[in-house]
Amino acid sequence: MPELNPTQHQNLPWVEKYRPNALKELISHEDIISTIRKFISEDKLPHLLFYGPPGTGKTSTILACAKEIYKPKEFNSMVLELNASDDRGINVVRGQVLNFASTRTIFNSGFKLVILDEADAMTQDAQNALRRIIEKFTDNVRFCLICNYLSKIIPALQSRCTRFRFGPLNPQQIFPRLEYVCQEEHVDVTQDGKDALMGLSNGDMRKVINILQSCSMAFDQVNEDNVYTCVGHPLKSDITNIVNWMLNESFNTAYSNIERLKTLKGLSLLDILSEVHLFVHRLELPQKIKIHLLIKMSDLENRLLNGASEKIQLGSLLSAFQVTREMIKEEAS
Repeated sequence: MPELNPTQHQNLPWVEKYRPNALKELISHEDIISTIRKFISEDKLPHLLFYGPPGTGKTSTILACAKEIYKPKEFNSMVLELNASDDRGINVVRGQVLNFASTRTIFNSGFKLVILDEADAMTQDAQNALRRIIEKFTDNVRFCLICNYLSKIIPALQSRCTRFRFGPLNPQQIFPRLEYVCQEEHVDVTQDGKDALMGLSNGDMRKVINILQSCSMAFDQVNEDNVYTCVGHPLKSDITNIVNWMLNESFNTAYSNIERLKTLKGLSLLDILSEVHLFVHRLELPQKIKIHLLIKMSDLENRLLNGASEKIQLGSLLSAFQVTREMIKEEAS
């Protein structure tokens, strides 16, 4: 793990404070890292294309590579990093990127590195202009494109790069780093709090550390309820109550109870729906009835994503459960 000077990094967000600085500090994707390490050791680094969900180590990997290739004093002159926050239209590609790629440094040998983060946000024209630059200055520069969606990168750029997919991290990879951060920051975290962080993150390391920091600042202890409260996610006990009301109470009682809970806890129907969906999977229901309910819930989610009224869609959710109740009665009789 990285050794850090506490005074130097006092005000940094934990995501940046604990960002790996070398390839040996990266915790996942061993096959990708070993391949890149071989490229570096043989001085045969190709153009790279990293893609995958956010928080899986794409930017950290290429920055760690750059720190291994270049000494600290030559880093700024040899590496150009452009993010989605920078203007990266065709003018920047023809100007800033072209100027950087076409000039050689007198005192530093070897190739330069251009990192284009969030490359899927680049315009089609900029991507087309980049094709020729990549080919023309290969002896002088290596490009690394980083994106979340591979389909948004034009095929001509994809074919010029060696592609690596960074998949979501599994809990076994996240746990050691999570434990390390908790230990360094003296965070009181429970086992159910760690499990809640894992469940909310979906393999996103950045999200785990950000929620951990927010929760530790808001509460004395990081446990399951506090983690869910911190991010405005429904508690498991709330979801149990909601499903119980929908299956056992009358329509009006269930509707008013859920509306009251939504207002009290500040919950969105979309969050409730995604948790209820997981709850339904665990219910012992006849196959035909469960399929009917899941289809109704998927239609409901589609309508919510298209901007439908939450109040009307809550009525629709309750209706689906009321019909399910009738179907269960018929099945039993």
